[in-house]
Amino acid sequence: MKLLLTSAGVSNPSILDALVELLGKPIGESTALCIPTAQYGHPWVGPGVKAWEFISGRSENHMVDLGWKSVGVLELTALPSIDESRWKPLVRETDALLVAGGDALYLSHWMRQSGLAEMLPSLSRMVWVGLSAGSMVMTPRIGKEFVGWQPPSGDDSTLAVVDFSICPHLATIELPGNSMAAAEKWAAGIASPSYAIDDQTAITVVDDSVSVVSEGHWRHFSP
Repeated sequence: MKLLLTSAGVSNPSILDALVELLGKPIGESTALCIPTAQYGHPWVGPGVKAWEFISGRSENHMVDLGWKSVGVLELTALPSIDESRWKPLVRETDALLVAGGDALYLSHWMRQSGLAEMLPSLSRMVWVGLSAGSMVMTPRIGKEFVGWQPPSGDDSTLAVVDFSICPHLATIELPGNSMAAAEKWAAGIASPSYAIDDQTAITVVDDSVSVVSEGHWRHFSP
């Protein structure tokens, strides 16, 4: 699986170009499934209007509205109640998964419960496009600062597909978001390498190659 881990979706031409490169073909020739699940676990974004905006492509975070050949919905909380033969072939045939922000621990829980997490190693050609929590879920830990929904494990661990953590929505003092001082404090409590990225930044991961794509600001922290 190839990863495009963003703070705020496909927010500038550089991130868009990175997405097309990962797909290996134009977006108009690519299929996608959007995953809104993380939104339901976060009181700021779901359920309700925000989930509908994401699914319908009317969100301010550009993902679903990029001109895909087709877009479907993959709701993880529904998958345990239906036969795997109804959804696993659909996932395998899809070019990209567009994963909404919200609560990363809620998303991680339902990725495991649904069976999607165990499928990830077999999806070698697929592109995972994460937005905020949809990016953080691929990391080892999110940090106590981002814990909202309480998982059964009681900790802040996520899927550990990559070996670094992410603090999204880095912002200058004039703008809403996480300050550099807050990011530094967060990074000090993470036992792995980590990145703080603003909404104009993304991280691509292909095999063992990690690259930062940015028209904004970011910082790498060593453990």
